[in-house]
Amino acid sequence: MIEEKLLSRKKPTYPVSQALNAYLKRYNRQTSIQVSYDDLLRFQGCITVYDKNEEDTLWVRCYYSDSERDIIDAALKKVYDILHSDGSDDLLDYLSVDAVDYCTFGNTKPFRIKIRNILNDGFTYFYVKKQMRHVFMD
Repeated sequence: MIEEKLLSRKKPTYPVSQALNAYLKRYNRQTSIQVSYDDLLRFQGCITVYDKNEEDTLWVRCYYSDSERDIIDAALKKVYDILHSDGSDDLLDYLSVDAVDYCTFGNTKPFRIKIRNILNDGFTYFYVKKQMRHVFMD
């Protein structure tokens, strides 16, 4: 029996066009980001994340030293704020980074960031891939 390949190739990436770049500048949506994929890779250790059926999800929950965690949490909250609002610092005190998970399979090995609003206990995820230009909301 021939084993079928599940992942045969990566999806192509495309550069930001001049038109999109101009649009982002015009509406103040172009900004430098204070945390990189490599910064997130500096975790001290990790534990396996299981689903509700106790099956391995192939994600691991990362933990950082206290000094690293403070810096990374502040930067991740800022990224979330940029994605969800105008990027002002008004909401940062009401946000909590509940989890930084690392995907141990696939081509891109993204980080999944869980951000919680402490006022209403709502949460959402965003994903960081190797090039920080690729930040995705769930």
